[in-house]
Amino acid sequence: MNIDVQYTERLRAEASKEGPEPVPSGEPTSKTQVIAIYGKGGIGKSFTLANLSYMMAQLGKRVLLIGCDPKSDTTSLLFGGKACPTIIETSSKMKSAGDEVGIEDVCFKRDGVFAMELGGPEVGRGCGGRGIIHGFELLEKLGFHDWSFDYVLLDFLGDVVCGGFGLPIARDMCQKVIVVGSNDLQSLYVANNVCSAVDYFQKLGGNVGVAGMVVNKDDGTGEAQAFADSVGIPILSAIPADDDIRRKSANYEIVGKPGSQWAALFEQLAVNVAEAVPEHPQPLSQDQLLDLFKGEEVGRGVQLEPATMADMCGGKVVEKASLEVIYDSV
Repeated sequence: MNIDVQYTERLRAEASKEGPEPVPSGEPTSKTQVIAIYGKGGIGKSFTLANLSYMMAQLGKRVLLIGCDPKSDTTSLLFGGKACPTIIETSSKMKSAGDEVGIEDVCFKRDGVFAMELGGPEVGRGCGGRGIIHGFELLEKLGFHDWSFDYVLLDFLGDVVCGGFGLPIARDMCQKVIVVGSNDLQSLYVANNVCSAVDYFQKLGGNVGVAGMVVNKDDGTGEAQAFADSVGIPILSAIPADDDIRRKSANYEIVGKPGSQWAALFEQLAVNVAEAVPEHPQPLSQDQLLDLFKGEEVGRGVQLEPATMADMCGGKVVEKASLEVIYDSV
């Protein structure tokens, strides 16, 4: 049988399937849980992950935190505001000098947490998503698949429209996804996009699901809870909009330390993240998303009024003769 025939038969077999394989609902079978965390820029992913990874390590787990955002700020809170050399930049510099990059050049530790930043291109000089793909290629050269961790946490920008940022979902690189949001429309719009991406790839046969949502800066208004209920994912934790948290985070302090005021919250989050199973979300339409908010807050009731050519031209439109050739019927 030639290759073309084999390929055609494989396509027919795929097309004949009733649907993708069901999302795994049991305990993860892999020793290492690789978890991708998405959210709108500024929503608190880095804050959440720094404190979550720190607490996991204090509970005796081996944790690797990888920043996959071109801003390269995932690890800044973990390291007290100190910038972490990025894999892409370090590799480029060492390659220019004729040297090979090693783990000790790009991975750093604090109190049991291992952390690194992929990095990205300079502003206006490349595609951030392509930088992510290149970063993971470098990780594989460094032996990523041979490392031994209980948890690998990947901090991704929420713009999964870009293929690079959607890499863990599209290629089944992680077992599950967690979204970080708040009670505001923009962060839930991003969370809904992430659910849409997961839904899309699951329909193609992918196995990555959404394990849940972390509500950050929770003011108690309930829109994030309503969103989670609507798409069919659980709330893993609600971190309050508290001035103590805001102040300490601004000073690059870990708040999720054993014995601290917020220890119980992050201990429970660590348990929930570990035990949550990946779900198949049902993303909302734009109107359904807007319906989660009060009308006066999002401009509901406004009617779309079609524009006319006269509107576009600023006055009366001069009708021009058509160049269409019309033939008399015979």
